[in-house]
Amino acid sequence: MIDLYFWGTPNGYKITLFLEEAGLPYKIHPINIGKGEQFQPEFLKISPNNRIPAIVDQEPADGGKPISVFESGAILSYLGDKTGKFFPKETRARNEVLQWLFWQMGGLGPMAGQNHHFNLFASEKIPYAMDRYVKETSRLYGVLDRRLADRAFAAGNEYTIADMASYPWVALHERQKQDIFQFPNLKRWLETIAARPATIKAYSHKTN
Repeated sequence: MIDLYFWGTPNGYKITLFLEEAGLPYKIHPINIGKGEQFQPEFLKISPNNRIPAIVDQEPADGGKPISVFESGAILSYLGDKTGKFFPKETRARNEVLQWLFWQMGGLGPMAGQNHHFNLFASEKIPYAMDRYVKETSRLYGVLDRRLADRAFAAGNEYTIADMASYPWVALHERQKQDIFQFPNLKRWLETIAARPATIKAYSHKTN
């Protein structure tokens, strides 16, 4: 059983995507970030950076005590290794997945997140910041769109954790002031993943 500490954000949905695809049993523990529940001492023991998602694997592969993991990219890697699914072991294929996973963690996620903040949530509207992050989000969409020109998914022709990491952010393209029709390969990829039964189930968990 996987205990998932979750809220309905792009990073949260990364993990429900994997768990549904892999068919792993899991239990959701909502962490209401709007009410500051991420700062509770009990949660900080699992996620010291006070961010969701986090997991506790009650049945780790080594048969030992439960393992807790925080940071969405680390969780996806851990679950991929645990199940042997969506995260290849072969060196070259694994390297492709890791590059695009790290690209999302270091680029698409933070930049789209700043886009959301300055355009939707900031109490002070700062045109320079709003414009900067819209443009950077667009640049990153272009990077992935070009990557998808000759392959079905980010790391090749197989669906992997690299796609699960990026999909929840691109799914919010309207909030990020992006015209998805300007990125035809990305649009095709987005629609393909959205239609997967596991994606539909993963997004059935609504918290906000």
